[in-house]
Amino acid sequence: MYSIKKILIKLLLVICIFINGCEINNNENNTNVKKSLSYDAYTLEKVVVLSRHNIRSPLSTKGSSLDTITPHKWFDWTSDPSDLSLRGGVLETEMGQYFRRWLEEESLFPEDYLPSQEEVRIYANSKQRTIATANFFKTGLLPISDFDVEYHGEFDTMDPVFNLVFTTMSGNYANLIAASIKSEFNSRIANLEDNYKLLSRVIDVEKSEDYKNGNFTGFNTSDTKYAMELNKEPSLMGSLKLACSISDALILQYYETNYTDASFGKRLTHEEWEAIAEIKDTYQDVLFTTSLVAENIANPLLKEILSELNNDTRKFTFLCGHDSNLGSVLAALQVEKYSLENSLEKKTPIGSKVVFSKWKSKDNKEYISVDMVYQTENQLRGLDILDINNPPSIMPIRFLGLEYNEDGLCDAKALENRFIDVINLY
Repeated sequence: MYSIKKILIKLLLVICIFINGCEINNNENNTNVKKSLSYDAYTLEKVVVLSRHNIRSPLSTKGSSLDTITPHKWFDWTSDPSDLSLRGGVLETEMGQYFRRWLEEESLFPEDYLPSQEEVRIYANSKQRTIATANFFKTGLLPISDFDVEYHGEFDTMDPVFNLVFTTMSGNYANLIAASIKSEFNSRIANLEDNYKLLSRVIDVEKSEDYKNGNFTGFNTSDTKYAMELNKEPSLMGSLKLACSISDALILQYYETNYTDASFGKRLTHEEWEAIAEIKDTYQDVLFTTSLVAENIANPLLKEILSELNNDTRKFTFLCGHDSNLGSVLAALQVEKYSLENSLEKKTPIGSKVVFSKWKSKDNKEYISVDMVYQTENQLRGLDILDINNPPSIMPIRFLGLEYNEDGLCDAKALENRFIDVINLY
């Protein structure tokens, strides 16, 4: 027989689900995630982090297609279009504090660390959301230091290191890319038909200005077109691009407000939220993760990461860019397929970090662990305080063709050689 306490708890959960309009799993699944970034039998030598910025407002400005494609009013953002939100700043500070605690536990950082510019580097792309993310991370990582965040060039422009543009292009090469994308992704795009129907229902597209005046007639899974040009980012046109913009805004709204408001009053299951996020994941994969594309556009950032891994005076490096930076770097290095748990975005979620940590064994051999570190849905929505006992989610990342020891670590030289081989392609 249930106790009165158990009955009340169950009733409260049912009420919360009804109010929020979404079936939420509060017992987050942790099947494949690690509880720590540490390895007991090894000494931590250095860490290089490639981070995505934290929660921002949507990229579109007032009066854009994002406003006219739905009759609903979007969340009242705490920042200008594309800028880091207030919640994003809080979440990133918490991430910085977690890394500080971990690095102190591993004795790489002393308490109240005041590093020199040679020992620690914090380098961001020149966009507001990446610079702000790096500053908030620094506040958590080095709370008593006046350490400077580094960024190059004019504010709100793309730094060449983070700018995913083709450094070489020819007609034949473009044709090979197009063929490769079609082979790898055409069926995946075709399978988005139900996702598009769900998206249309959530935003009530048939009541929108664009639908009523004929500017939009519906999402189509077969209208995707690609553009590959020298010194420009890969781009695509068609339904997938517009659907990605809407998916992105809905997912960001999901983190910022309650469940029913995030979906404009609709009661969505968690699986339906994942289906909305799948549109954005697909768009990112199509544009940036085909090997012929990734090896080219990620070249400058691969060089930067390798340089930091081999910098003898550096203890810690934080490079802050975008989801496309994380996705293209991992694809260029031939990452094994993975799908993140406890996250709507399955590849490079908001605020996520690819962590390259270099370790030395007792017999003086060097190894590297590569992990995806990210805040779970509950941590993002709940603004959870992170520490060693309440860590973010940590999922090991592996690369095709590389060997790993019994502790899951890769020989440092082997991974560095993978970097060199890919870099030398361009």
